[in-house]
Amino acid sequence: MEMNMSFSRDMDDEYEKFIRRMNPPRVVIDNESCKNATVIRVDSANRHGILLEVVQILTDINLVITKAYISSDGNWFMDDGNKILDEGILDYIRKSLGPESCFMPSIRSVGMKQSMDHTAIELTGSDRPGLLSEVSAVLRHLKCNVVNAEVWTHNTRAAAVMQVTDEETETAISDPERLSRIKSLLCNVLKGSNKSSLAKTVVSHSVTHTERRLHQMMFADRDYERTGGDVLDDRQRPNVDVVNWHDKDYSVVTIGCKDRPKLLFDTVCTLTDMDYVVFHANIDTLGPDSYQEYYIRHLDGSPVKSDAERQRVTQCLEAAIERRVSEGLKLELCTTDRVGLLSDVTRIFRENSLTVTRAEVTTKAGKAVNTFYVRDASGYPVDVKTIDSIRQVLGQTILKVKGNPDDSKPVSQESPTRFLFGGLFKSKSFVNFSLVRSYS
Repeated sequence: MEMNMSFSRDMDDEYEKFIRRMNPPRVVIDNESCKNATVIRVDSANRHGILLEVVQILTDINLVITKAYISSDGNWFMDDGNKILDEGILDYIRKSLGPESCFMPSIRSVGMKQSMDHTAIELTGSDRPGLLSEVSAVLRHLKCNVVNAEVWTHNTRAAAVMQVTDEETETAISDPERLSRIKSLLCNVLKGSNKSSLAKTVVSHSVTHTERRLHQMMFADRDYERTGGDVLDDRQRPNVDVVNWHDKDYSVVTIGCKDRPKLLFDTVCTLTDMDYVVFHANIDTLGPDSYQEYYIRHLDGSPVKSDAERQRVTQCLEAAIERRVSEGLKLELCTTDRVGLLSDVTRIFRENSLTVTRAEVTTKAGKAVNTFYVRDASGYPVDVKTIDSIRQVLGQTILKVKGNPDDSKPVSQESPTRFLFGGLFKSKSFVNFSLVRSYS
């Protein structure tokens, strides 16, 4: 049975390579058609997950999609923004979306590859004040250095993907007994005083796309289920509606919310991971607001079948959008990296009654660049005197205050470039036939 399954997977991989060899992606980048935007056209064989792959590639290089028309049997059109003039970025787009990428496996956006540079730790559990400080302290005690990390909190749940190295060798940790101890102690921290609470720790040498993995972890942790203590103002909650278009056997999903970077990635990621196929979509941005419309079917070719499924799709999309909404005061720390830095900084936050709602930790060329969103643990606005006290301890030039994102427009990430994105996934007739076979 295992041999048959393995043979089937090999045949599927070979079939996919054959299809992509016969229909290699064609990328055209046009900086002439529009005076204030770049047009990108891609002709490609269509398959489940390819929309997410393309959106992921573009958002990973800090581009923002503000308007789009998408179709698996027609054209896409995206509008508004500044031209992309950097030849390095343009060349990266051509290579990532074009024929040179055509033999990468279809699961590359969720796929894992081995890394001997670091050990990956995935954590999920109940959120509480000081949790990141406790986790960081345990890792420091275990002589683990955090080189990269991303932490999300939503709806009383927390998820983190952390990359750590051995303090002495600065390489991945491979000793099974030590890995088991790390896993056990971190799981105890996540459970806290409530030993019956759900907590999960995974330690491996595998590498995934961090943000997609965080979505998957929080989805698996069912953070989309509302609790009485986390009721958002209706004006803050995304407006998600799911109806069936019976004549065409589509379910139509419409989303209205505040625009922000990576919004399209978050919604497409969730639809893909829930095994829905996007056949058509329309994305538009007007001022600070975004409008998205998707025509979807399940992988088996059916639309949404019940009120319960409709409610689940609605809740999951709301959660996907809310996870990255940054609540609290944005603080940026830039300094020379050292072992225990994250533990020291988060301890100081905790001692000053600040709780971290989202964090991004990066290390490059000996420099640590960390971003934290913090709130007062009691629920009150963060006191300016508290921040001044923390800056005196850490250094005025090391820790910078970037303002409260709750009181301003969505925070941009490294001044992302907006762009025009047209003619994407213009499926050939052969691929349409294959698509019908796959999803019917």
